[in-house]
Amino acid sequence: MKEIIMADRAGFCFGVKRAVDEIINALESRASAQGALLPKGAVWSIGMPIHNPQEVARLKTMGLKVAQDADEVPDGAMVLIRAHGESRAVIEGLRGRGGVIVDMTCPHVRRAQERASELSSQGYDVVLLGDARHPEIRSIMGYVDGPIDVVANVAEAEKLPKRSRAALISQTTQQEELLADIASVLVSKTGELCVCNTICKATVERQDAVRRLAGKVDGVVLIGGKESANTAKLRDIAEANGMDVLWIESVDGMDWGWLQGKIRIGIAAGASTPQWLITEVCNKIARM
Repeated sequence: MKEIIMADRAGFCFGVKRAVDEIINALESRASAQGALLPKGAVWSIGMPIHNPQEVARLKTMGLKVAQDADEVPDGAMVLIRAHGESRAVIEGLRGRGGVIVDMTCPHVRRAQERASELSSQGYDVVLLGDARHPEIRSIMGYVDGPIDVVANVAEAEKLPKRSRAALISQTTQQEELLADIASVLVSKTGELCVCNTICKATVERQDAVRRLAGKVDGVVLIGGKESANTAKLRDIAEANGMDVLWIESVDGMDWGWLQGKIRIGIAAGASTPQWLITEVCNKIARM
């Protein structure tokens, strides 16, 4: 018999739950709307609203339309600004075309955007810790008017030039240890360094919950979208703590051979993973 041990923090964080609730409210409003204000089918998201393809597929069945960029969104449509946020230019452009904006930007991302904007306006060169390709990083960059660099690790930080004033800001899903390491590198390169810990508490809680599984389980099933940055960090932390990790998006991705010989199975999930997916995986393992 398999013993399932859940990480004590897993699944939707506050920001993602808030975003999904807003999406459902918008879709229901669209479905019941009369007249031209909210025409049927006019609820759009630019990019995946959350990094979980199964949950996004469910929302699409309810009427959500996902555009690759703002140019694909019809004039006058209702547009959902996803939890990762968007740049000021994108939002202003949509409003200029008559778009009805529902801003679902996570409050922690909003704080990072505001701090980046404030510090840039005060003359600081902004250094962002994170993945340059991630939509959250692109949204924060859209609030900076002055010099800005994006670094993903210590090696990239070491290549930055010396400067008189710099501000270090983090993608909300990074590890605090890495933020501290980057700050240590920049101290020797900067006359005045301002460090802003914009990593959200929910991210830290999920990372700590995975660490607490070490020594208690024979392996960890990690549930989350393969594009999810915070889920990738959970995988890295689990492996760094000596745990065998199986990263899946849904029960369809289970490698049942991986379970052989394992009695105590840890379950962890990224901040964009809905509870219904976690329950499906746990029930399937339990039935074995």
